[in-house]
Amino acid sequence: MDKDDAKMEGRIHGEQMEPPQPDNMLLRLLFMLLIAVMISMAQTILGVATVIQFVIMLVNSNQPNERLAEFGTDLGVWVAKAARYQTAASNVKPWPWSELD
Repeated sequence: MDKDDAKMEGRIHGEQMEPPQPDNMLLRLLFMLLIAVMISMAQTILGVATVIQFVIMLVNSNQPNERLAEFGTDLGVWVAKAARYQTAASNVKPWPWSELD
């Protein structure tokens, strides 16, 4: 595993402050529905960022915008954490209820 892969693995599966007790099921359902809407919005944002990055690379001799690439990485980490909460692999809610790393 190279350095970038190890960093990404740590951001997704690293230590997180698990809540002392899980949310009750009704509250968890509410959070799951809200996070599902947020994931849908994240997909739209990712699509827009993809098109913008492609245009930048066309104009800039195949060189991507580093800040936009890092944003894509951050968005991917957030989606992964949201998916872990949605599937009950973790009781830690994603940002904005916890740190964004």
